[in-house]
Amino acid sequence: MSVKETVNLNEFYTVLEERRSVRIYDPSVKISREELKEMLELATSAPSSSNLQPWRFLVIDDQNLKEQLLPIANNQQQVVDASAVIAVLGDLKSFEQADNIYAKAVEKGAMDEATKTAFVERLVNMYGSLGPERLHQVNLFDAGLVSMQLMQIAKAKGYDTVPMGGFNAEKFAEAYALPETLKPILLIAVGKASKAAHGTARLPIDQITHWNTI
Repeated sequence: MSVKETVNLNEFYTVLEERRSVRIYDPSVKISREELKEMLELATSAPSSSNLQPWRFLVIDDQNLKEQLLPIANNQQQVVDASAVIAVLGDLKSFEQADNIYAKAVEKGAMDEATKTAFVERLVNMYGSLGPERLHQVNLFDAGLVSMQLMQIAKAKGYDTVPMGGFNAEKFAEAYALPETLKPILLIAVGKASKAAHGTARLPIDQITHWNTI
């Protein structure tokens, strides 16, 4: 391993170790939409089921709208003090984008047109038959992957985050007039901490890990 690779790996470890769930933010710090978009673009390199990328994002950076979100999010103050709140939504119709997604694979030479057509047909038939509850379960899994990646990217750029599952999803969907096909999964506050988060304990790895049998 080269010196450069070692340095980069150490930086990665630092991001992992220093990321904390921050709940007290500096309200004077604003993150530009360009930078938020960059973080989201990087986050979407996360894996997803059948590469269908069912995540959708609603970025709330308007102060008045953040104030309106506060009671929906159980009055968690970070909602209004953070630079933005990113709502991670799951698209129950994400499989309808399969042709667009896999057309790019054809463009890159990763598969031919006939293979793409047959593969997309299988995907649409399979996911289209799952029903909304099962599709939502799949989306929950994929939302976790993209959300963790987003929070690590934010930390690498010097920002702080906190994931919030404690909000009223029904009221959120109503407030933002979400279609039935978009389900709110998680809120992520992103900004700059005004008070460092305290460290949290983790269970010993030997207590939670088994080898080959439980």
